Amino acid sequence: MKRSTEHILTTHTGSLPRPPELLAALQRRDRGEADVEGLDDQIGAAVADVVGRQVEAGVSVVNDGEQGKIGYATYVKERLAGFGGEAGMAGLPADMAEFPDYMRRVMGGIDFAMPACVGPVSYRGLDAVRADIANLQTALDGADVEDAFLNAASPGVIAVFLQNQHYPSHEEYVFALADAMKVEYDEIHRAGIVLQLDCPDLAMSGHMLGESLDDFRARARVNVEAINHATRDIPPDDMRLHLCWGNYEGPHHHDVALRDIIDVVFEARPAAVLFEAANPRHEHEWTLFEEVKPPEGKVVIPGVLDSTTNFIEHPELVAQRLVRYGKLVGPENLMAGSDCGFATFASYLTVFPDITWAKLHAMAEGAALASKELY
Repeated sequence: MKRSTEHILTTHTGSLPRPPELLAALQRRDRGEADVEGLDDQIGAAVADVVGRQVEAGVSVVNDGEQGKIGYATYVKERLAGFGGEAGMAGLPADMAEFPDYMRRVMGGIDFAMPACVGPVSYRGLDAVRADIANLQTALDGADVEDAFLNAASPGVIAVFLQNQHYPSHEEYVFALADAMKVEYDEIHRAGIVLQLDCPDLAMSGHMLGESLDDFRARARVNVEAINHATRDIPPDDMRLHLCWGNYEGPHHHDVALRDIIDVVFEARPAAVLFEAANPRHEHEWTLFEEVKPPEGKVVIPGVLDSTTNFIEHPELVAQRLVRYGKLVGPENLMAGSDCGFATFASYLTVFPDITWAKLHAMAEGAALASKELY
């Protein structure tokens, strides 16, 4: 993983808008319609385009935009055996439940019905992840980028979306998922691409499951142990970890504080940690790093772009956010990122696609301003 040794590197969380025709094809595949004609070619073309758009926007650490995935966590139901039937998510956001009329307005059209774990979990085969790798590598050929990453769902976030109806305990379930997903993690690493583990469960679940803080921290620690188990053969510096409180525009007044989970998060092996730092509920938490110093070798990637609003952040605001962190953790331990993905579920967009690219361009401009001050 490249570091910001000469200037602040720019990246993002992962998912980016998909072309409408690709979205329609992914939805057909998700419904189980066989032989979606030309889908592989559509995905490859979309990855090439999205890498080019990232380069044009000034993003220095790019990915495939998750173009071939229907959802950042739920895509695994196509790659894992042991799932069937139907179940919902593990609870509803407590903040939205307090405002039911607003929840119906925002989430009324979203169907979170997913298969459940009904038998032993195993990884079906490597064809899908190898296609992800090949598409990205092809798109990177000749591209002016500093580094590249691929996303993969963490055991803990899979457990949030694909409910356990087979294993005796949460711990046994997430460790079974860890053993299965290790196959995908290792394959990405072997390809020489940085692995990003998506772990919203380490923050989001705090206001979804109705647990006490102690119980939530205990669950999060189990999920981190599962991550460390699954990635034991990958060097920390070849991995990054993303956590968030749910990528939706809502009250978020029940979000667990970063202060209450940061020690657990830092126990995870990945060297870089991406987290929300631009939205109104979490921007103030930069001051935590006046007291808490990241462990040696850790890189922080705060979101300097809100991924739920169509405001285009002013480059000077982006620079201010980065300079705050750079002065506390050191610019070499900092990258610029986004709060979350801009298309975490393929059909659920809150930011207009053209505005997404403008926001990423503003991030690049802001990082250049911050670099002038920090180096």
